[in-house]
Amino acid sequence: MSNRRRPARDNTYRTTYLHSAAWFARRDRWFTDEQSRNGEARCALCLGAGDSRSLELHHLDYRGVTQTPHGWTAHEQHQDLIALHPRCHEYVHQLIDRDRVFSGFVSRRTASLQAIGRLQAKIAHYIEASLEQQ
Repeated sequence: MSNRRRPARDNTYRTTYLHSAAWFARRDRWFTDEQSRNGEARCALCLGAGDSRSLELHHLDYRGVTQTPHGWTAHEQHQDLIALHPRCHEYVHQLIDRDRVFSGFVSRRTASLQAIGRLQAKIAHYIEASLEQQ
C-alpha cells in the first residue's frame, strides 16, 4: 500500500471521514488526553505549542479507522496520532509523497517519523547557518 496521498475526489477518508462527527469527537478526545498527559500539545515537527485550533492531527496508523454501512468509527490509539501545525503537516506529506522509500516501501509510521526527523535536521541546519552568519 502506498503512503502517498490520493486526490480528494478518490479518497472517501479525506472527503467524508475527516469531516465526520466521529473524527471530530476523536480529535477532541486526543487533545484532552494530550493535555492531561503532557500539560500541552506540541507540534511533532517544529515543537511549537498549540491547541486544537492551531494544530492538526496526522495519522501514523489507520487501523482504528473503519467505515461501516452506518458511517465511520474512530478508534485510533493515542500514539497513532501526532499533532502538527498545518504548514508542518503539509511539509511532512510533501516529503512522503515525493520520496520513493517513504511513499511505498516502509510503513506509514516509519515514513512519517523519518520524514519528521529529516525535516527537523534541515531546520536545525538552517538555524545553525543563520547563527553563524550573525
